[in-house]
Amino acid sequence: MTGLNTLLIVVGLFLAGGVYSFAKQKLPLGVIVLLAISSAFCLAAGILRIQGLWT
Repeated sequence: MTGLNTLLIVVGLFLAGGVYSFAKQKLPLGVIVLLAISSAFCLAAGILRIQGLWT
């Protein structure tokens, strides 16, 4: 299921871009932290699925 791996990584990078954008706009820190955590989880899940460590 390489489609799901790619989707997770793309969503993670999209959220990481949102973190950068929100930080530049000086939005509330809670929103930025939540977005950063979501981005990290998506990227980690995509990478772990590629490596075959998580099904």
